[in-house]
Amino acid sequence: MATLPNPLPKLAADPSGRCLGLELPPGTLIDATDEGPWHEPLLWCADERAVPGGWAALEPARRTVGLLPLVVDIGDGHGGPRDWQLAPAEVSYPGDHDPEEVLADHWAAYATADAAPWPGLAPEASPVATAVPAVDPDSVASGVASSLLAGEGPLKEPRPALVFARRSADIPAAIGWTGPADHETDVARLCAVLRSWEDRFGIRVVALGFDHLLVSVAFPPTTLAEAEAVAAEHVAFCPDNLRQDGDTTLRGYAERRLLDQPTWHFWWD
Repeated sequence: MATLPNPLPKLAADPSGRCLGLELPPGTLIDATDEGPWHEPLLWCADERAVPGGWAALEPARRTVGLLPLVVDIGDGHGGPRDWQLAPAEVSYPGDHDPEEVLADHWAAYATADAAPWPGLAPEASPVATAVPAVDPDSVASGVASSLLAGEGPLKEPRPALVFARRSADIPAAIGWTGPADHETDVARLCAVLRSWEDRFGIRVVALGFDHLLVSVAFPPTTLAEAEAVAAEHVAFCPDNLRQDGDTTLRGYAERRLLDQPTWHFWWD
C-alpha cells in the first residue's frame, strides 16, 4: 500500500517546522530503537512541557502533512521515547489482523478456568440524540490532550510529540512501541483493536508512556449493559487493568472506568 513520504526528516534542517507550515517549540527527533538508530525519525518530541495552547499548535500537522499529535510521558521512571526500546522492525501491519480474533485469543489465554466464553465484540456506541450537536472525535482528543499537558490526569511529565502514522490507532505500531510486550509482542495486533474502537467509539490515541496508553473516547458506553460489553474487550486488551482496578468483576470495572467516561487508560505491568 503506497504511503506518503515521512515529513519528519525535514525537521532536522528546520527544527521550527516552518517548512511544514508549523511553529514548533524546541524539540528532538527520535530514531533510537532496541537495535540501534532507525533509518528515519520515528517521532518528534518537545524538549519541555507545553505552554498553554501547545496542543493547538500541533493540530495543523495532522491536517496538512500527515503528522499526528501525541502526548508522551517521560516522568514515569523510564525516561523518554529514546529509552523505551522501540522496535519498529518487529511490528506487522495493523490492517492484517482481525480485531475480534486478537481479543478472543487473549481472552482465552488470560481467562480463568471458570470464566465465561469470549462474548464477542461490543456493539457500536448508541447514536447521539439528534438534538445534541455532533461530536467530533478529534475535538474530544484535543480537549483531553490539553488537560494532560496542563498537568491534569495520570501522566507524570507530559510532553507534546508528533508521529508519522496513517491513522491515530496506528501510532503505537508506527513507532514500534513495546509497552505491552509482556502481553503482546506485536503491537500491531493491539492497533487492530484500536482501529475497531476508532470506528465504534470514536477513540483517538492521545498519550503513551513506557508501558501505558491513554485514549480519548468520543462515544463512550452510556448504559451499564453497554459498558460491561466493552469491559470484556478491555480485559482481553489489557488484563492488568482489571487487576489494578481492585475489583475482579466486569460490572464493577464497567461502572467505575467506562460508563460515560471520555478517556480509557491502559497500563501493562
